[in-house]
This record gives sequence, structure tokens and C-alpha cells, in this order.
Amino acid sequence: MKRSEENEIVIVGGGICGLATALALHRKRIKSLVLERSEELRATGAAIIVQANGWHALDQLGVGSILRETAIQIQGGKFISLGEDEPKEVPFGIYKEFRCLKRTDLIKAMANCLPMETIRTGCQVVSIELDPITQYRQLVLSNGSILQAKVVIGCDGVNSTIANMVGLHETKLLRFSTCAARGFTEYPNGHQFPSEFAMMSRGQVQLGMMPMTDKLVYWFVTRLNTAQDSIISKDPALIRQSLMESMEGFPIHAMDMISNCKLNSLHLTDLKYRPPWDLLLNKFSKGTMVVAGDAMHATGPFIAQGGSASIEDAIVLARCLAQKMHNTTNGIMARSTVEEAFDKYVKERRMRIFWLSLNTYLVGKKLDAKSRIVRFVVIAIMFVLFRDPNCHLRYNCGTLHEEENLNYI
Repeated sequence: MKRSEENEIVIVGGGICGLATALALHRKRIKSLVLERSEELRATGAAIIVQANGWHALDQLGVGSILRETAIQIQGGKFISLGEDEPKEVPFGIYKEFRCLKRTDLIKAMANCLPMETIRTGCQVVSIELDPITQYRQLVLSNGSILQAKVVIGCDGVNSTIANMVGLHETKLLRFSTCAARGFTEYPNGHQFPSEFAMMSRGQVQLGMMPMTDKLVYWFVTRLNTAQDSIISKDPALIRQSLMESMEGFPIHAMDMISNCKLNSLHLTDLKYRPPWDLLLNKFSKGTMVVAGDAMHATGPFIAQGGSASIEDAIVLARCLAQKMHNTTNGIMARSTVEEAFDKYVKERRMRIFWLSLNTYLVGKKLDAKSRIVRFVVIAIMFVLFRDPNCHLRYNCGTLHEEENLNYI
């Protein structure tokens, strides 16, 4: 094996959560190293919907103003129920700020704000061991090199290696009966869609669509899984064909949008989730290892909060680490200091991610339900627990402002 290299903080995963965590730490003048297993930074999925709470978090990272220039503000929305009779429309309002970003734009904006040496691509972690002498974590990479880290933060997604090591995978991730397809459709001469989020539903198929710019529209389709999806998901042309078949009875303009989509933007994925009750019972850290983002709280996409919650994680985690380091001599990261910071982070995030997860779980079960009775029961529970449609959006993850906690390190 190659000679080991020592690092203070290593972040495993260079997706949205990993880069947000690195940037939040950078804003607090704390260095970190991000390991991304792919040869280049890439974003899984086409776009990410960011609502008011997510924009607050992006503003703390210092990238909000840049990203606002890439996507128009959604002004309103409507639910459209398609049946045998005339379509029934129900309008709904937008709370403060609602935009849809290209995931690549978000990844690029955060990466560009980090020091050059922060991100290393082509680095896949195959195992993590504890050095018996230094008590540091030793990360063994696929190329044989070893990195020593005082702190390891797992932002490596749904199938997280780090989550497995802290014991989160003792309960397996579950799957909804619903899958989701996402894509872009470009209109070179401009489109005529208003700046609104439209949700159409027919049976157990739902289409959501919204403009990103005056020439680009983002859309997603949810439908029940089929036995062929494992094959279909590998071929964009098959994904499009499958969607066209599923959407029989939808308006012509919606069908045309799917038919004319950019094939290289298409993704079809099954939807994994961590049961909400697991989030109340599980530990999210072990010694100087901790998880964040989908590694911590994988959910379905049904309330459009997964990405924003991951960025909130980054803000809170960086703040907790910085506060604890500020209270130590010369900012030395003792094991006990890190553990205290992680305990504070988990305590602050646990109930937030539980309620997000529970809301998403109930929406997913409503879509999965074939029985009207089951659907009615789920809707009744949602009405009682989540009567306020903006309850998640008013959440404030706090700030990274220096005036709150000066000179952390």
C-alpha cells in the first residue's frame, strides 16, 4: 500500500451534500478534503426544486444570488385531476421563494467556491479502519493509498458506506411501489408555459412540470414500478417510450413535452427510503464518524425537500463543529470535542428530518395505495399532522455568520 496521508476532516462523497458541507466548513475557515469516487463531479438526476428553507441555506453558503440567475421564480401552482369528465383544477400558492435548479449548476456553483485542493475525484473508499496508535480513521482507497482522518463525514448517498459503518444499515432501506422519471424539454423558440408548478394526476400516474427558463422546462413523472424497469432504466429511449404509454389520456401538450425531451437528461429510478421511525431510534455518528444528507435520511422526492434538507445538514454540522472547536485551546480537534459536536448536530437535526421523512412517507404511501380506504386513511393522517402546507418551508437552519460565533479556529 502507498504511504498514508494525514487530514483533519475527510468528506466521503462529492455530491450536493458533500460539497455543501465542505463549503460550509470553508466559510468557517475549517479545511476539509472531499473524496468523490467518479472521475469528475457529477449530479445524479436532472434538477432540484429549492423552496424557501433551501434558499435560506444556499444564502448561508454564499451561492444563492448566483443560482437565482439560472432559474426563474415560480409564482403559483395548480393541481389538475384528469378523469373521464372535464379536468378539475385546484390552484395553490407559493410560499416566498420556489425555483427549480439544474443539479449541475448547483454542483458547479459550490465547487467553484472551494479552494482548488479541496476536491479529489476518482477516489473510492473501500474500507475504513481505526489506527490503534493514533486512534484516527484510516481510509483505504481503491488505488491502494491510505488517508488518515481525525474526522470522517459520510455524504455518500443512499447506498452509503459510512452509514453502514456507524450502524445505520442494520435496518435495510425500503422501496416505494412508485418509481420516478425526470427530464428536461427544451423549446428553442421559447415556450408558452406560465411561471407555475403544474401537477397533473390520472389514476396512479402523476406528472409535475415547471419552467426553469423561458426556453427550458423541467418535468417528472411518477408511476407504479414494473418488472421491466431494471432494463428500461438503462436506455433513455425506452424510458421515454414507457412514459408515453403510461401517460395515455394526458393532454397533448404534456405528451409532446415528453416526446420532445432531451434524451440525455432522462433518468428513471426506484425510490428508496429510510423508515421515519428509524430516524427516531438510530445513531447517526460513531466516534469521529458521522453521516449527513441521503446517507442519513434517504426519502422519496414527493415534497421536494431532500436536497434542501441535505444543505441544511451541512450548515448545522459546520456550525456545531466550529462552535466546539472555538471552545478548545488553539482549535485542536480532540476526539471528545468532535463527539460533542456530532451529538449536538444530531440532536438539532433529528426531529427536523423525522417530520420531513414522515410527510414524504405518507405521500408516497398515498400514491402507492390501490385501495380507496387506505388512501382515505393516509389522507386523514396527513390532514391532522400536516395541515399547514408551509410548515416545512418556514424552518430556519440558522446561519454561518461570524457575528454569532467569532474566530472559531
